[in-house]
Amino acid sequence: MSLNTNSRRPGTIRLIGFPMDLGAGRRGVDMGPSAIRIAGVSEKLRALGYHVIDAGDIEIQNAEVQEIEDVKLPYLPEIAHACTLLAAEVESALDKNEFPLVLGGDHSMAIGTIAGIAAHCKRQNKRLGVIWIDAHADINIPETSPSGNIHGMPVAVSLGLGDARLTSIRGDAPKLLPDQLVYVGLRSVDEGERALIHTLKIEAHTMADLDKQGVYQLITKAVALLHNKVDHLHVSFDLDVVDPMFASGVGTPVPGGITYREAHLIMEVIADTGYMASMEVAEVNPILDVRNASAEFAADLIASSMGKRIL
Repeated sequence: MSLNTNSRRPGTIRLIGFPMDLGAGRRGVDMGPSAIRIAGVSEKLRALGYHVIDAGDIEIQNAEVQEIEDVKLPYLPEIAHACTLLAAEVESALDKNEFPLVLGGDHSMAIGTIAGIAAHCKRQNKRLGVIWIDAHADINIPETSPSGNIHGMPVAVSLGLGDARLTSIRGDAPKLLPDQLVYVGLRSVDEGERALIHTLKIEAHTMADLDKQGVYQLITKAVALLHNKVDHLHVSFDLDVVDPMFASGVGTPVPGGITYREAHLIMEVIADTGYMASMEVAEVNPILDVRNASAEFAADLIASSMGKRIL
């Protein structure tokens, strides 16, 4: 295998684990970071020539030792605290010219990841763009969420919408602008989310769009669109975008997702741009997995996103 030499990303990758399932309705994704490590993600990245620093995990109290203060937003104080710690870790990595690779954990992690990136970008006068690869839009606000689970809200929070204890992490201003966000792979969207996506005119590509246009054409168009608008590209990859036939061990499996090869193609196209500067992988759930196959899939996808090729 060879490393794509067009990449301009830093040579040092900092792994940051976010072992949390408090934002989800199903237990188990707190073990995701360990599962991806066991799948050999560090070794795969070192084989590509990167220097890898494993920073360990953000310290998070599990559900068994906590009380739910607000049934509409379960575990909000601990989620806000953990995301604040994560934001500081991500910002510090970028300040040291490292590539932060965050391993989750439920997708509420993106609240912290994007807050940290936004703080760095603000000081460096950079424009942040995000490709959100997910079966779900994760743009609920408390008033529209059917469950109240915070892992369904990180995009809204990053846009400055929702509870102030989350939107204020690492600064009060919105961390992300609607025209600097692109969705890829949507196939399960709540009614309130659908309305907000249309109102904010967010570029959103569903599985139907992928089927009609083709994966290569669509993802190439998406990265080109952002390349003209942003200086820092962040990729937030929820493993449930992949069809459960190929990745069953995810937080919220939904039938009809992308295939094994399509997932790798998406990450290869993004890698070829050379301007992805941070990444997170969310919702790996070993409890629902078979022989750690989904975590191994995630580790291989990370390698593809960092330049691994057949020739």
